[in-house]
Amino acid sequence: MRLFLLNFIYLPTLVFLSACTVGPDFIESAPPSVSDYAAENDLKQFGEQYINEDKIISSHWWQEFSSPALNEVIAYGLKNNLSLDSAKRTLAQSRELVNAAQGQLWPQAAMNAGAGRQKYGVALFGPADFTIPPFTYYEVGPSVSYLLDIFGGTRRTIEKQQAVADYQLQILNAAYLSLTGNIVNTALTIATINAQIDTLKEIIIEDKENLRLVQHAFDLGAATKGEVLSAQSQLTNDEALLPDLYQQRKIAQNALNVLVSRTPTEWRPPYFELENFKLPEELPLTLPSELVRTRPDILAAEAMLHAASADVGIATANLYPSITLTGSLFQEALTPRELFNASSSAWSYFANVSAPIFNGGTLRAQQQAAVHAYESAFSAYQQVVVNSFVQVNDVLHALKYDENAEELQKQAVLTAKKSLELTRLSFKEGGANILELLNAKRFYMQSRFGYIKAQGQRYQDTVQLYLVLGGRSHLPDTSMESGLGKE
Repeated sequence: MRLFLLNFIYLPTLVFLSACTVGPDFIESAPPSVSDYAAENDLKQFGEQYINEDKIISSHWWQEFSSPALNEVIAYGLKNNLSLDSAKRTLAQSRELVNAAQGQLWPQAAMNAGAGRQKYGVALFGPADFTIPPFTYYEVGPSVSYLLDIFGGTRRTIEKQQAVADYQLQILNAAYLSLTGNIVNTALTIATINAQIDTLKEIIIEDKENLRLVQHAFDLGAATKGEVLSAQSQLTNDEALLPDLYQQRKIAQNALNVLVSRTPTEWRPPYFELENFKLPEELPLTLPSELVRTRPDILAAEAMLHAASADVGIATANLYPSITLTGSLFQEALTPRELFNASSSAWSYFANVSAPIFNGGTLRAQQQAAVHAYESAFSAYQQVVVNSFVQVNDVLHALKYDENAEELQKQAVLTAKKSLELTRLSFKEGGANILELLNAKRFYMQSRFGYIKAQGQRYQDTVQLYLVLGGRSHLPDTSMESGLGKE
């Protein structure tokens, strides 16, 4: 027994120490050669907002918008979102598959037991006229097998499984980033719609006042029936805008329900207002060389590139011989009570070598296919990097234009308001007709809606900057013990 175990363990140990691993060794992609996202030098200051390249993105970046209600909704969503929970379980599965692959580096042992009945034919001993009567036998004992990883096929398989687990980690990080970003953007959408509803209600009050003035003028003979109908039409048109805004708000609120994985009867979003949000004054900007190490989609593409590299090694190892050692130590007897007698002991071990000689070019083609898959994954990785840099460039330009648009819309509101006040005063004194008053009112309404839209867009583009930079400098807790998805 001792001799058997020493022989079985010592031989593969010597072979293992002299083994080599074929295939390419994966090396992380070199940092990009570009040092900035845009050729322009004026993409660092956006009104009261400015880029601080030394600022580290917080793992809770959304808190910089200073909205307690938003913080509570995100905390609730991180706790309950089912898609995030699913990504977390998939990551746990991938990590267990790594453990399963690592187990193949060790000898595989099993305990076997069996019983059977045997009858040999008369031809067993050839010309000798000798027969063995039917008999029952019993057998019990351990068996061990070991596949020598001489050319690294098993180790490359482990490497691939680890790369897949790294990919699933980045999928989880992307889901985390997407969830938090979508909650912030949806909350801002609701706040923008609420601001539009409040503005429209104020405008409707003014419409009613205009209608009262025109009706009074008509009663005095200073206005026509057509002017009264025009004022009434303006009021009706503005009131007709409310149902659509209510519907838009309900759709956004339901979208928030989806993000927190709760039905409308289980949870209702808080009332968001733009006034309760604050634009961060300092904005981060990660260097391109750091961006490729923080964005989940880039890291996911690199993990798939790593897996493709390991596949090349696996396919290359398949071109070489494989050696399997197998050993058994068992007790054999014709009756159960004789199983553990010294005379019932038996053992065997042997080595099996299998080397491909001819397979119609299958293995070589599989290796070349793996090489092409690696090249494809490398191109895909490069494209993801290019896309990310372009997205950062787009957001920086958007922030620049948002600041200009908001300031212009603010001036438009002030101008339209003064024009409306003067036209209303002139109408009361008989210097302006109802059409001039209604036109002034329409311009004022459009400018206020435009200003609200510009405000909301600026908030959302600020959110987008955090998202395109990877959202955080530290990864979220990915341990199964964190209780994600549970109440």
